[in-house]
Amino acid sequence: MVAPIRERLNLHLMHLSSLLKRPVTLGVKAVVTDVDERILLVRHGYLPGWHFPGGGVEAGETCVQALARELEEEAMITIDAPPLLHGVFHNVHASRRDHVVVYLVCRFRILGQRKPDWEIREARFFPRSMLPQGTTMATRARLAEIFEKAPIAVHW
Repeated sequence: MVAPIRERLNLHLMHLSSLLKRPVTLGVKAVVTDVDERILLVRHGYLPGWHFPGGGVEAGETCVQALARELEEEAMITIDAPPLLHGVFHNVHASRRDHVVVYLVCRFRILGQRKPDWEIREARFFPRSMLPQGTTMATRARLAEIFEKAPIAVHW
């Protein structure tokens, strides 16, 4: 019970820090899929569940530059072709000011095996039909939008 409370506190502290630096927060997420339609997911050390890799857009970065940086940092992946924009979502769960830009990445290279640390405990590909327990509802919703033609939501 203590770990989930600590994880939520860490998440809120990270968002508070972001708000002080930039009053409107913008993040990117990558839906990375290989030729077998396996999906790359990451498990954070500060947040429960399995998520798409991604993170905040820093000052002076484009969304695509941030996406490329985050993919390399979190999963040792480099993008080989321009990602496709899937959508922009208002993430009311993080704050009223947070937005997430989601891209589909189909052409990439794996640069090596990422070692676990406090931020990313694990980065793995999963068959779309066998997502791990704890895959977040937002992650599942984006996959349904992309692969099952579900209507695209406006909220994360």
